[in-house]
Amino acid sequence: MLLVETVCSAVSAAGLGIAAITAYRKRFLTATRLAAYSLVPVGLVMIGAVGWLSDIVFKPVVWAGLGVLGLAWLLFVTTRFVERRGGGTRKERKAARAARSDAVAPAANAPSLGAGRPAGAPAAAPAPAPAQAKGKKADDDFSDIEAILKKHGI
Repeated sequence: MLLVETVCSAVSAAGLGIAAITAYRKRFLTATRLAAYSLVPVGLVMIGAVGWLSDIVFKPVVWAGLGVLGLAWLLFVTTRFVERRGGGTRKERKAARAARSDAVAPAANAPSLGAGRPAGAPAAAPAPAPAQAKGKKADDDFSDIEAILKKHGI
């Protein structure tokens, strides 16, 4: 632990030296900020935080605990991933499939075919698409578009 305190003191002394050089160059705001940062390691040593932290880092039980926490996190993430992909037990999937129901009004998105029909009347069959004349070429289909483009000089 004495080594850690010595390193923190050396870092603080170096930071204060850099802050002094910066102040000599008339950059006082930056020098003040550097001095503040360089005093942090000495303050941490003085309150005992560095000793507490070094005790944690060098104990194998702490590293084993971190490994267990990592394993728990991995298990949580894996179960979440499997759950989102539709996994689970066969009973859960069967219950979910049974819970799904068709749309309340399946024809609600169908386009309207004209004016309303009387209640109870059978649905009208859609009108067949008009057949193209045999004499028309494929170019005739685009004649309207070509006329518009020519009109605009394109």
